[in-house]
Amino acid sequence: MIFDGLPLFPLPLVLFPGAAQPLHIFEPRYRQLLADCLEGDRRFGIVRLAEGVAEAELPAGTVGCVAEIVNTESLPDGRSNIVVRGAERFALVSLVSSPHLYRVCRAEVIEDEFEIGAELDALAERVRDVFRRVARAARTLADDPDPLPDLPDDAASLSFAVASMIDIDLEGRQELLTSRSPLARLRQLDGVLSAALGTIVDRAQVHTLAKTNGRGAHVLP
Repeated sequence: MIFDGLPLFPLPLVLFPGAAQPLHIFEPRYRQLLADCLEGDRRFGIVRLAEGVAEAELPAGTVGCVAEIVNTESLPDGRSNIVVRGAERFALVSLVSSPHLYRVCRAEVIEDEFEIGAELDALAERVRDVFRRVARAARTLADDPDPLPDLPDDAASLSFAVASMIDIDLEGRQELLTSRSPLARLRQLDGVLSAALGTIVDRAQVHTLAKTNGRGAHVLP
């Protein structure tokens, strides 16, 4: 599938499929982009704009994510707060000439390779389990009683959901977005989560013990 004339919003962030992202719209050109999208299909493309790269120099093949506008709040001075949700991924083919102040591109939808098997299923279950343990510990440290988020059942969606909720640098996030292998993404996430697990669980246990003044600790499962 090809997008012809996809409005483009280069940003120093990575949007994952299925993930929600708040945005503050203040530049005149992106105010116009928002107005045009709201009059149309409410969709535009987000690509990561790396430091030192000009928008006009975005290379062909750069992978981004279609953003669907799900909520808007207009402010009195013309700015807006919006929430978008990631949809399909795309690879930039080229920037195209346009009368608009904002960039417009031609892009091609990219999809995952077909992967099934016991290794994928086992790794998805491991990532799901380790994420829950890390997230539970993080909630304990923040004294946050909210329940943990629900996670998707399928491995591909799981990888993007977990990636959107953990601390990964922009290079790592872009690598995950670009990867067409759910197995490779889950391996990368397993490495990040497993490296953090022991430390954060220990800190959460100390935090819980400190709150009891040494009268006993709740051991995190």
